[in-house]
Formats: sequence, structure tokens, C-alpha cells
Amino acid sequence: MSHRPIQTLLNANEEWAQSVVKDTPDFFSRSATCQNPKILWIGCSDSRVPESIITASKPGDIFVHRNVANQFHLHDDSALSVLSFAVKEVGVEHVVLVGHTNCGGAMACVEAAKVAATNPSASTPLTRWLSPLTALVRSLDLSACSANEALNKVVKANIIKQVDNICKSEPITTAWADPHAKKVTVHGWMYDLAEGRIKELVVRDSQA
Repeated sequence: MSHRPIQTLLNANEEWAQSVVKDTPDFFSRSATCQNPKILWIGCSDSRVPESIITASKPGDIFVHRNVANQFHLHDDSALSVLSFAVKEVGVEHVVLVGHTNCGGAMACVEAAKVAATNPSASTPLTRWLSPLTALVRSLDLSACSANEALNKVVKANIIKQVDNICKSEPITTAWADPHAKKVTVHGWMYDLAEGRIKELVVRDSQA
């Protein structure tokens, strides 16, 4: 097993840190004292969707939670704790749920939905994690869609579903019910891997 990829990362980090200090000598000393991001990014673990890079952001700009297929399950303590901390402690003003084209998790759910009735797959952490998305796929009419059209339809439906889940969560309902709380808006975005651009699909706030 080669350790070259690890050493490459460490070397790149050293070069990056030196360049930041050269441009802004006090950047790290200021960054170490606090964070004040206005955005919570809930996205996919896919390596092709690094939130800071595709939005040209700096450390401290975005609070982040990522998982396979950008899910937000209402029983998932990991996602709920991130959302709660971001809204109640960090004070974010925008929560963005970001899906992307050619999502491997969504693709797996499309395939799982086709075979589930006749050949149920074994239960694994991944299949359990994706089971709500597989159920969502089964609820969609994809019969007239090409493979690419079907996948895009699933990705978009998944984004909207996860936005709905976020809006039903305790941190958001509590924030929206409190007239004195900081206003929080929930967004659903889709990132196009082939174009490198983000499209906003849906926006929700306390007035919606």
C-alpha cells in the first residue's frame, strides 16, 4: 500500500498554510478564536463536491455536514445535532441541502428499487441508510424516463424531500416559531458535476 497520497496531502497543507500566512499573516490566529459562518451546508460525501472549493469559500465561511446521498433523516442524531448546534449556537442564517448530478447513492437506490420486490438485498449499514431514498424512488413514475432522466428526477426529488425533512425538524420549527430567534432560511440546491454550477431548486422560510 502506497502512502504517497497521504504525504501529498500533508505537503499540500504545508504549502497552503504558508501561502495563507504570506497573504494574511493573522488569518490563523483570528480563525482560532471563533467561528461565525452564516451558512450550514448539508451535502453528499462525494469527493467531487467539496463545498469550500466550488463556492470559493474560506475556512470559517461554511458549517458543514456531509453523508452518502445528502440525507437528512429525522431520527439521525448526527444530522440533528449539527443542525441544532448550527442554528442555536453558531447562529447560521441559511441551511442549504445540496445534492448533485450523477450521485452514486441515488443511482444505487434506483437499482435497488428495481430488484427489491423480487430479490431483496441483505441489510447492511448502507442499504439501511439509503432505504428511505429507495422508498422515494419507488414512489416516482420513472417508466417513460431514460436512465439519465430518471437519475436526475430522483436527485431532484431527493433534494426536495430532504428540505421537507429539515423544515420538520425541531431546530427549525423551534426557530421559526420564536419571533425573537434569528431568521433561518432553508434552501435546496443541485450541483451539476459536468458544469460546475449550482442551481437553486427550492427555498423555504418561516413564512412558507
